[in-house]
Amino acid sequence: MQELTQRLWPSRWHIGDLAWIWFQHTGREATCRTALWEREGRTAAWAWANLPEGSLDLQLDPAHPELAGEILAWFAETGGRTVTVLDDETAMIEALLRHGYQEQTGRPFFIHLSRSLADPLPEPAVPDGYLLRSVRSEDDAEARAAAHRAAFTLPGGPPSKVTTESYRDIMRAWPYRSELDWFVTAPGGTPAAFCLVWLDERNKVAILEPVGTDPGHRRLGLAGAAILAALRTARELGAESARVCARGDDAYPSARATYMSVGFRPYARNRTFVRPETT
Repeated sequence: MQELTQRLWPSRWHIGDLAWIWFQHTGREATCRTALWEREGRTAAWAWANLPEGSLDLQLDPAHPELAGEILAWFAETGGRTVTVLDDETAMIEALLRHGYQEQTGRPFFIHLSRSLADPLPEPAVPDGYLLRSVRSEDDAEARAAAHRAAFTLPGGPPSKVTTESYRDIMRAWPYRSELDWFVTAPGGTPAAFCLVWLDERNKVAILEPVGTDPGHRRLGLAGAAILAALRTARELGAESARVCARGDDAYPSARATYMSVGFRPYARNRTFVRPETT
C-alpha cells in the first residue's frame, strides 16, 4: 500500500497517513477490512472498509481505471455505503456516479493544505514554563499517547483509542522518526500539545499527522510551535514541502486557522459520495 502511495504522489495519501491509520489503534483488523489489487506484480489499488460505520478509503492507480468497479463491488459486499475521494480522482468519481452513488453536499468536509519549506520558518517559541522537545525514545510513548487522548477525547464522549501500546507500534512503523515527533509539556510536566511529521524521502514531502492540543492549554500557540519545530527538522532531513489535512467547513475552523498561521494554504478538498439504500 505504501509503495503505491509513494509511487503515485502527489495524491490524497502519503506514506505517513497509512502508517498512522494502520497502527494508531491496536486490534484494528476487526473493524477495518483491507483488500489489494495487483497488476504485473505491483499493487494497482488498495481499499479499506471502516466498520461498522460503512465508509471506504482507497487509492487507485490511474493506469488501471478498470479496477474501480471491482473495488466498489468488493465494498458493497461489506455493506458499506460511503466513499471519500480527492476532487481530482476523476476516474473514481466517474465510477461512483455510474454505480449510483450520489455526492453529499452541505456536510462537514476536509481540505488539503500545503506549504513550501523553502520559505522562511520562524523560530518556534512557547510561553514561560512550557517545554518544547522531540521524542527521545520509546520511554516517551506514554506521554505522547496521553497528549493525544487529551486533545482528541470529546467532553462526555468515549476516550481516544490511542494507547501507550499502540503508540509504541507507531514508533516502530516505517517511516516514523522520533526527531520528527515533537511535543510540548506544561509546567509540572503534563503533556499539552504535539505534532508528528512523517517524511517521504523519495518525494521530499512531509505530512503532519496528527497535531493536537489539550483543551486546557489552547490559544497559547503551543501546536504552532510544535509544527514549526517539526517542519524545521523535516527540512534539515531533506523535505522540500509539507502537507496537512484539516476540516474545511466553518463548523470547525480552529485547526485550519492554526495551519494557515504557519504558512499552509488550501489546494484541494475531499468529496464524499453515498450509495442510496436499496429497498
